[in-house]
Amino acid sequence: MADERIAIRDAVEDDVSLLLRFIQDLASYEKRAHAVAANEASLLRHLFGPTPRAHAVIAEIHGRPAGFAVYFYTFSTFAGRPGLYLEDLFVLPDCRGRGAGKALLKHLARKAVDEGCGHMKWSVLHWNTSSIAFYEALGAHAIDDWTVYGLSGDALDKLAELSPL
Repeated sequence: MADERIAIRDAVEDDVSLLLRFIQDLASYEKRAHAVAANEASLLRHLFGPTPRAHAVIAEIHGRPAGFAVYFYTFSTFAGRPGLYLEDLFVLPDCRGRGAGKALLKHLARKAVDEGCGHMKWSVLHWNTSSIAFYEALGAHAIDDWTVYGLSGDALDKLAELSPL
């Protein structure tokens, strides 16, 4: 609806339980509810502690929480500039199609431009065709020439224990 009042605001410490619910809802949507290890204490520490590792914004429609995004900054050595990485974006099912997702992305794009970022990137699951179509309609494109790798759990612990050569 064109007359929806959508506001985007920075998340604050008092939002930690709301953020955790959004994360749990996102994990259920992605069929990964079992993977959520986050809790209010970890979110308080890493989003609102003395050295935040990421940031969150909340979309509200007529004052009601409708969705959220979590982002952090990266750095491109080739460009010599920072980038903004969108870790997660989620809009409640009953709020979809009302502009909250687009408002979140526009807000973060403005933040990226204002802060001199050379790019804004994110990942999307291959099966999530509705999100892919949404992103492409906004002008985003897949970056297919890279394969994402990662370490976590035991593999990360094992590598961390290796002594330098």
